[in-house]
Amino acid sequence: MLAAVFTLLLALILLRVPIGFSMLLAGFIGIASITGVDPAFKLVGQVVYATGLDYSWVVLPLFILMGNLISQAGFAADLYRASNSFLGHFRGGLAMATVVACGGLSAVSGSSLATAATMSKIAMPTMRAYGYSDRLSAASIAAGGTLGILIPPSIVMMIYGVLTETDIGKLFIAGVLPGIVGILGYMAAVWAVTRRRPELGPPAERMQMRGRFATLKSVWPVLALFAFIIGGIYAGVFTPTEAAGMGVTGALVLGFLTGTLRLSALPAIFVESGRTTAMLFIVIFGSLVLGNYANLAGVTTYLNDFVAKYSITGMQLMLLFVVVCFILGAIVESLSMILLTIPIFFPLFKAQGFDAIWFGIIVVVVTEISFIVPPLGLNLFVLKSTVPNLDTRLLYRGIMPFMYADFVRLALLIWLPAISLFLPNLMIK
Repeated sequence: MLAAVFTLLLALILLRVPIGFSMLLAGFIGIASITGVDPAFKLVGQVVYATGLDYSWVVLPLFILMGNLISQAGFAADLYRASNSFLGHFRGGLAMATVVACGGLSAVSGSSLATAATMSKIAMPTMRAYGYSDRLSAASIAAGGTLGILIPPSIVMMIYGVLTETDIGKLFIAGVLPGIVGILGYMAAVWAVTRRRPELGPPAERMQMRGRFATLKSVWPVLALFAFIIGGIYAGVFTPTEAAGMGVTGALVLGFLTGTLRLSALPAIFVESGRTTAMLFIVIFGSLVLGNYANLAGVTTYLNDFVAKYSITGMQLMLLFVVVCFILGAIVESLSMILLTIPIFFPLFKAQGFDAIWFGIIVVVVTEISFIVPPLGLNLFVLKSTVPNLDTRLLYRGIMPFMYADFVRLALLIWLPAISLFLPNLMIK
């Protein structure tokens, strides 16, 4: 029956049934086959009701709202101008500035798709105006956008933290150094590409030092909000849930103070945030129902016995997890991939003694890579839908150096857990 349920799930996904409803239906049928129809209805209802009332999930809609407020306020353009003023005159500098600006926007966004979509409208016209190849320009935006789920606050980290009962504040802090490593890796990829093919990213004009520092004045709202949220969590002043509420308040205040956010824009922002939240919760409900079926069917017990029987080491298990995620990433979108794999794999890694925070960072980085893996990476679809006349083949070719940089970063984070755990270990208890 287990094989039949997951075959049904795959069939529904391939038929383009929304992933949340696909998991709900497959999980319900699986549970009904074990407990009967009436108990299955009761279990599904209980899961939806209990999850909807769980206070831990409050962080999700609040950080989504904060990201939409920041995006509407137009702070992304200021970040790009500031990055461009310091890096634009180097070979490939505009692409490097795009990566840095994506990192800055990620610090107050929490969403890879939102980061990539916003930066594509800001950075792509500038790079085209300076003669940059679409191959490098679009790839740098798609790759830089993935930082949205690693540099805190991160929607994916929130979901992982709630599902695994891991400290979300420590997860946020743990993402800072890997995020910086990611930015440096992407900048190195741009440098390597333009060193071999200088015509792909010609240098722009050099700005005077006084002008460079003048551009920094416009990015203070983003820096202030990031420092306020992450600094408060790091110092133990407030919890991640409280930080989400403070973040929304801070975004509103800064938007109105700087005059970049209009009162008339709030209804549309609230509606979009509500729509995104509803979509995510349907996927979460589906994953929890499917996870309940997996537990009833003894999937975790079977996998634990399999790992013990064949003496599978922790690193072999990690390799298996990465491979499974890459395969699933070619079929389903990244959030659904996490919700499908975490309930099954997390108990295995916990039994192996793996640190939950470190494993969470690995999960996020693997998810990042899936966002740019051709041909189904979600950030690639974002670029194709937002950038006019973009040659898909050039985008696929251009993304490869950034993927190589991601594989190097993933290997570093796996072999050197201290990169992820250094800052959380210094947090005030």
